[in-house]
Amino acid sequence: MDAQRTLRRQISCAGIGLHSGKKVTLLLKPAPAEFGIRFRRTDLGDHEVPATVSHLAGFQLATGLARNEVSVETVEHLLAALVSMSVDNVLIELNSPEVPIMDGSAAPFIYLIQEAGLKALGVPRKYLKIVRPIAMSRGDKRIALYPSDHFKVTYSISYDHPLLRHQSRTIRITEESFIEEVAPARTFTFLKDVEMLRQNGLALGGSLENAIVLGETGVLNNALRFEDEFVRHKILDAVGDLALVGRPVIGHLVAHRAGHALHTEFAAKILEEAASWRLVEAGVDGVPLTSAVPVKAAARLA
Repeated sequence: MDAQRTLRRQISCAGIGLHSGKKVTLLLKPAPAEFGIRFRRTDLGDHEVPATVSHLAGFQLATGLARNEVSVETVEHLLAALVSMSVDNVLIELNSPEVPIMDGSAAPFIYLIQEAGLKALGVPRKYLKIVRPIAMSRGDKRIALYPSDHFKVTYSISYDHPLLRHQSRTIRITEESFIEEVAPARTFTFLKDVEMLRQNGLALGGSLENAIVLGETGVLNNALRFEDEFVRHKILDAVGDLALVGRPVIGHLVAHRAGHALHTEFAAKILEEAASWRLVEAGVDGVPLTSAVPVKAAARLA
């Protein structure tokens, strides 16, 4: 049986919110089977917000959730790390409105999950397997899901910038590939947009330590971690946003110039088009154990 998983023990970190600039302490706690991924705002009386499309609240430059006027912002990097490490059930406590940006990637969250360890629960994991294509477009932005035996992402981006004209990459998302090829990719912005963002109360916690900043002729801060780090980060964002469907997906996600708004709108559309998918268990209904525990993870499972 491919069982649902949670963390073996709780673990915490501290940082600042990318857009709010506020200090925040984040605590990841084990949770029982079928609990899902939930955020709890401890500064607002322990109100919980499930990480599902029904609680979407904002997606201009990051993905936000809200329930009963309690909000949580910039959740996508943490969600991407959790689902890619096959963490189905976890309670995320934070004492501020925004998940800490850390270094602008998902790598610090991967480290936290690895340090906490994984624990198998006695309930089978169900996957949302795509059986018919689902597609959506908004102008020159496109996104679609096609049937596949695995979860993989093909993403392409285009910008009017000398360093960032066009990038495209396809990655089959597994624990190993996410850790090595996607998680370290950092969020990015353009120097010409930074002042405008701050005038609008955004990117107040942004710095050269937690984002790639592009000037007119090149990167202003650290060297790139990958030659195509920009499109890899878009894949990271897409994985995190798609987590809001509430189940791990088996299908091929193809996106062109999409962003958080289209990712999250598409996540809602997936659930609406119930004839285009079915819930399956790995090893059942002819579905291979594509998400079986990798060797490095197996030692950490109970």
